[in-house]
Amino acid sequence: MSGALAAEDLRASPNPLAADYAKFGVGERLLLSGHSHQAWPDVALEGVVECLEDAASLIDDKWGRAFAKADAVRAAIGALLGDPAADVALGQNTHELVVRFLSALDLRKRPRLVTTDGEFHTLRRQLARLGEAGLDVARVEAAPADTLAERLAAAVDDRTAAVLVSAVLYETARIVPGLDALALACEARGAQLLVDVYHALGPRRLSLPDLGLESAWVTGGGYKYLQLGEGNCFLRLPPQAAGMRPVLTGWFAEFDELADAPRADRPVPYGGGASRFAGATYDPTSHYRAARVLEFFAERGLTPAVLEASYRHQVALLAAEVDALGLPNPVLTRDRATPLDAIAGFVALESPHAEGLQRALADAGVATDSRGRYLRLGPAPYVSDDQLREAVARLGSVTAQVVAKL
Repeated sequence: MSGALAAEDLRASPNPLAADYAKFGVGERLLLSGHSHQAWPDVALEGVVECLEDAASLIDDKWGRAFAKADAVRAAIGALLGDPAADVALGQNTHELVVRFLSALDLRKRPRLVTTDGEFHTLRRQLARLGEAGLDVARVEAAPADTLAERLAAAVDDRTAAVLVSAVLYETARIVPGLDALALACEARGAQLLVDVYHALGPRRLSLPDLGLESAWVTGGGYKYLQLGEGNCFLRLPPQAAGMRPVLTGWFAEFDELADAPRADRPVPYGGGASRFAGATYDPTSHYRAARVLEFFAERGLTPAVLEASYRHQVALLAAEVDALGLPNPVLTRDRATPLDAIAGFVALESPHAEGLQRALADAGVATDSRGRYLRLGPAPYVSDDQLREAVARLGSVTAQVVAKL
């Protein structure tokens, strides 16, 4: 590992970052799975070892150091969201954080939740089950993305407790514009807005104030583009979270109150700020690892601006290489009507054979994934331009084999 890099440096072959990811072998593998699971830099192991050493030397006194790592992760998330003073609750996954959020809503008085039919399974499944249990769950079609926020706003009424939507749609990488107007519509109706930025954070610079999302709840995680690995998800709390009493929390939510003897004649206590949405005892290894990876990003100059420039370049290169293949429609098609500026961190190709193509690419040494009818090609900062070209060339070969069998 050496010094800071510019976005242009990451296009070289070999990519100068590749040496920092030797354990994942990114220089020898064609990893277009960056939208799903990115490689970890080698320094992630330092965080894991530090966690073990603190536990071994300090036993139960390790928690002071563990909480300091968690605070470092919170501070970094706030900075990445353009909201350095943000209250940030942490969780092992977005599901547990979304459930805590839902448990803070008055669903008796406002039994309606508004969402889209393009949400990741975290929301899709949980909201579907709540609908089975009697809540009014309204689903707005995710396409076209350009008008999605407007159509969600029109679906909000005085019975709506919350609107739940992604900033970037997970199947297609389409950026959802107009969330600022949606936030205003929710405020006017007294509804909460929760925005999932999992596929936005990293590929695009974010500033909640600039996006008009100061009043929004914002969730996401570092499993994908931030290379933090499992167990590093967050919920950024808006100002109106103060005083809310989520039902589904753990004993860490009253950590500061534990010195006082519990009393049955008073309400269950809560701590201040994001601790109101805390869980309970967890594996702190994830935060040690994340803190070290975030330090690595700073050391190598992987700022939000550099990352955004890298993803924009890589997505454009992938799109151009795919277009140059001249693949037959409808075996494999790319949405050329959508400008690349409206695409975040990966390229989605539509095909009735998406799953088969994904398996064939894996056999050909290219890691991708498929979601329904979409084959997703996800670059990452450690992938060189030559690797992207080679991966698309292999896509052309496996697609030709599929065509030959039709």
